Amino acid sequence: MPVELYIQIEKMPNKLRVLISGGGTGGHIFPAIAIANEIKDKYPNSEIEFVGAKGKMEMEKVPAAGYKIHGLWIAGLQRRLTSKNLVLPFKLISSLWVSRRIIKKFKPTFTVGVGGYASGPLNYMASRMGLPVYLQEQNSFPGITNKLLKNTARKICVAYDGMDRFFPKEKIVMTGNPIRQDILNSTCTRDEAMDYFKLDKSKNTVLVVGGSLGARTVNEAIEANLNAIEKEGVQLLWQTGKNFSGEFGSFSWGNRTAFIQRMELAYKAADVVVSRAGAMSVSELSALGKATIFVPSPFVAEDHQTKNAMSLVDKNAAILCKDVEAKEKLGVLVIDLLKDNEKLASLQTEITKLGQPNAAESIVNEIIKELG
Repeated sequence: MPVELYIQIEKMPNKLRVLISGGGTGGHIFPAIAIANEIKDKYPNSEIEFVGAKGKMEMEKVPAAGYKIHGLWIAGLQRRLTSKNLVLPFKLISSLWVSRRIIKKFKPTFTVGVGGYASGPLNYMASRMGLPVYLQEQNSFPGITNKLLKNTARKICVAYDGMDRFFPKEKIVMTGNPIRQDILNSTCTRDEAMDYFKLDKSKNTVLVVGGSLGARTVNEAIEANLNAIEKEGVQLLWQTGKNFSGEFGSFSWGNRTAFIQRMELAYKAADVVVSRAGAMSVSELSALGKATIFVPSPFVAEDHQTKNAMSLVDKNAAILCKDVEAKEKLGVLVIDLLKDNEKLASLQTEITKLGQPNAAESIVNEIIKELG
């Protein structure tokens, strides 16, 4: 073995201490957990802890994944006039103080911020204490926390082109978004998926997902087109979301549920997917090569879901249906796509080219390389 290579291997850490911070939504939490799992796979002796916002979903999801999490008393700035903003300075001061205490006690090798309220105080304080800070940005339009932290970070791992509009170009690394490992590593067959959801194996299947809570526009558009879809001999696997349980039209030619637990099976069953365009949905569908019609939510900051979707649409890798046009056009788009085998195959091919299934590994490799 060359001496230089031997020295490099000897210098590589076999035990890392890592603080990962952020959350608020699954789009932040699932990538964070995927990064943690990848670190554990590469360096099994490593110790990893999380920092989240009290009362947010990370306080439940992270422990369920097997990791300890600390909670900060923090929230975001409200965009409208409200008394909640008066408390924000006190929450920020409290979160900075608690973050400093966590860092001093845990003594991390480095910190990773994935966006969300809790990422700000923890990573700002880490940088002030001389620790390496790394960021992961899921969307094509970054959140306010990552934009504020851009000067403290050593590297910023992104999933979309053109991010030098927001971050220093020399810090940007294209890695893609880490996706849930149960989805990525699933070995189930289409027949197993169809049996699980009690679907007809001889029919084309459209998976409709508007997020875990649901999307009213998407649900209303599907309900308005139930008869037309049924006439085409197409079946639905329809997640209405927890907010709309039992609210939309009944039918016997498919499966409607408030929430799908086994998304890896749902993706396997689907010939076409109708979905919002959150960063994680876009990344999962790209990694799996699913022909998709995106209906971006107009109710998100800077309309970033449309920007996420257009990154695929501009490359002929997906179809866009505007939220305001969904009730009129979504049913027609679904039916026309299922009739056009050439278009269906083309979408599957092109979206697969954009998938980055090894994003978590790329992020961890970049961090270790930068640490030297």
